Parts: sequence; C-alpha cells; structure tokens
Amino acid sequence: MANRSYLYSADSMPNEAEIPKPIRCISEHNGDIPLAHKLMVGRGTTIVPSMIWNPPIGIAADYAGGATLLRDLLHVVGKGLEDDAEFAECVAEVTAHLEKQRAKYFVLETGEIVSMTDDDPAESVRLLAAKEIPDVVARAEAAIAGRNDDWLASVRADWQRHFASFYSEVLYFSFPG
Repeated sequence: MANRSYLYSADSMPNEAEIPKPIRCISEHNGDIPLAHKLMVGRGTTIVPSMIWNPPIGIAADYAGGATLLRDLLHVVGKGLEDDAEFAECVAEVTAHLEKQRAKYFVLETGEIVSMTDDDPAESVRLLAAKEIPDVVARAEAAIAGRNDDWLASVRADWQRHFASFYSEVLYFSFPG
C-alpha cells in the first residue's frame, strides 16, 4: 500500500467533538504531500484533529484563498508550458474539480505521510504548518509576482509531481454523506 496525503473540503473544521458533514473528496497523492496540497492549505492554516487517525495531525485552511493561490500559480506555470496539452488538461481537470467540490475549508490528512519516519507525527505536522507550508506559499507568491524565476522553472520542470495528483469524488478514505 502506498502512503498518501488526502485532501478534502468541508463547511466546518474538524474538532474534538465531531467531524464535519458533509466531507467532499478533493485529491490524494502517493508518497508525499505535493506542492498543490500545501498551497491549498496555505491560507488560514490551522492544525485540527484528524478525521481518520487519533493524533491532531490534520490541517485545515480557507478554501477560497487556497484555491485562488493554486490557480494563480498554475497560470504562471502554464505561461512557460504554453504548448503542453497534458498540462492544460491537468489544469482544466483540477480547476473543474475544485469548483465542483467547493466548501468553506480544505482539510488535509497527513497521517500516512508523517508516520513514514520515526519522528513524532504531531511535531511533524506542527513544523509542516508553521514552516514548510508558509515557505512554499511565500515562494509561490513571489513566483506569481515575477520575483522567483528559478523556483518557478524547477516547478515547471517537474509539474506532474507537483500538480497531477488523483482528483476524484471518491478517495481511499471517503466519508458517508
């Protein structure tokens, strides 16, 4: 079984008492937490209880802000890949799915990824939310503003790893409506 990160949307954040209803499936990604997932939880980032596992290793964030940030970065990435039909198809799929699954919050489930090392999962999520996510958001904002061409070139060179996750209404962990 591949370890995955899972991204959902919901109209409320998970809390100690309950998980949100309904939970809409956005995306899952094998092996790590891709740039797209990090950007989507990059606005109003908050650590929340997991909807799948026991420790507080979920991350919730503003849906509209994260979706806009991702779309803006996809736009500038695409300017350097204008003749790439595969990239254009990926962007169309992602943006249509995000519009269809729109809610108030993104919820990122990190459990399978942060448990791949011997590090404390809760501490790994704290570092992800406090350092890694803000760092990639700052890099993306600079690239969107035309001030981070080297980073943007590296993202373009490996865009599939960053953006071509599995987007679906049904993920490995799905929740009844």
